[in-house]
Amino acid sequence: MGARTGQQYLDSLKATSREIWLGNEKIDNVVDHPEFAQAAQAMASWYDLQFEHPEELLISDEETGEKISISHMIPRSKHDLQRRAVGLTRIAELSMGVMGRLPDYMNVTFAGFAANPTDWRGPSGANEEGTHNLIEFQKRLRRDDLSLTHTIVHPVVDKVADANFAGNPVPLHKVGETANSIIVRGARLLATLAPFADEQTVYPGHPLPEGAPPAYAVSFTVAMDAPGLIFICRDSGARPNTAGFDAPFSTRFDEQDAYCIFDDVEVPKENVWIDGHIDVYNTVMMPSSWWPNVMQQTTIRALTKLEFAYGLCVRMAEIVNDNSPQTIDMLGELVGYVELTRNALVAAVEEAVTWPDGGVFPSARALTSIRSIMPIWMSRTNDIIKTIGSHNLLAVASRGQLDDPRLRPLLEEFLPGANGVGPEERSAVYRTAWDFVGSAFGARNELYERNYLASTKTNRFAQQMMYSEANKARGRELLDKVLADASTRR
Repeated sequence: MGARTGQQYLDSLKATSREIWLGNEKIDNVVDHPEFAQAAQAMASWYDLQFEHPEELLISDEETGEKISISHMIPRSKHDLQRRAVGLTRIAELSMGVMGRLPDYMNVTFAGFAANPTDWRGPSGANEEGTHNLIEFQKRLRRDDLSLTHTIVHPVVDKVADANFAGNPVPLHKVGETANSIIVRGARLLATLAPFADEQTVYPGHPLPEGAPPAYAVSFTVAMDAPGLIFICRDSGARPNTAGFDAPFSTRFDEQDAYCIFDDVEVPKENVWIDGHIDVYNTVMMPSSWWPNVMQQTTIRALTKLEFAYGLCVRMAEIVNDNSPQTIDMLGELVGYVELTRNALVAAVEEAVTWPDGGVFPSARALTSIRSIMPIWMSRTNDIIKTIGSHNLLAVASRGQLDDPRLRPLLEEFLPGANGVGPEERSAVYRTAWDFVGSAFGARNELYERNYLASTKTNRFAQQMMYSEANKARGRELLDKVLADASTRR
């Protein structure tokens, strides 16, 4: 079929039943439900975008020739990485980076998996069938233009006892098998985009602890309407029945997050990628080609978000003519975050690595550092927005107030900005800032940035553990020079 339109996506979403719970309500139709409808339309915009900019967002399937999203590209050169970056930037601009799990994230992920199947065969090479299934799934993913959610983390019940998986009923695990399927039971998190996905995917987030039974080493995809598959959504951050002027982000881009329960779910064997191979489960993600490949997408999204935040802060300062040293300092700080992120992306492509199966992925060296520091930068960015915005974030007019014939003249008189800025622009800018950082939507978004690719502490630990001996050797070389020089000057 190839790339879908937004309407085709919405029609498919309506035709697929799923067990989605929001509060006390089981949602039958997410396309028309007030808490989900706007995000469903944003998703449809993602699909339509590829037809609005086909030269940037569509490529030909390497086997069938049909047009598919550029996010499915398996890069074979630096030029491919540069071309993909243009498309990923266009996609990130759709939501200014606040939707972290648009379909391109999972598309890039599975293109990376399929490009380097050696990772999935495992140290012993015993997972040939699962690897074949994964490659075939990636073909179906790109040709049917599916939207995926994923769950990669086991729930926390007891941080002391959780290390013992044996007999633990909560983490997802295999409980049975039929001639054509495996049966899985347990829970997994966090299924971002669950109400708007076509399939639920499961792959490793962290290695299993020593002594964990093979039943916990499972990875697969399953249709959202599979019996026993249940999604418990967090409270909605959407703003139904609210003007876009009043809340430009939360009226469109609440991608939702859900706790995923597998109540004896049957998974067809052709959709299973790991079935009991603990050695594969524990090694497929780290170190592997997945990280540097997907981090091009995540870092481009983060860069777009930082660029937007900088532009927002500049405009907030201009509206009240704020040229104070404190504000100039904070704007300069934001510029630093923007340019360091941009530089990391350039360096990662310039030092791209060709992996054993022929995929060319960005160098992990620059992007891993950005990944570990980005949660801190994003939280600091929100602090800067709140500081520059100050009380002005709360002193704004709504769309209805601006349209009221009695209030409008008073707002023109008492709520203008500097240098001829009217109350409408002032309110629009500060409302945008509040929705970005201060609303329920904004609070969720900050929590997302803190954890979506693990915490800063986890990433720093992993970076130190994986830092190559060649890289470490440079530091030792410089130290040895100093020590050798010092030893000659007694």
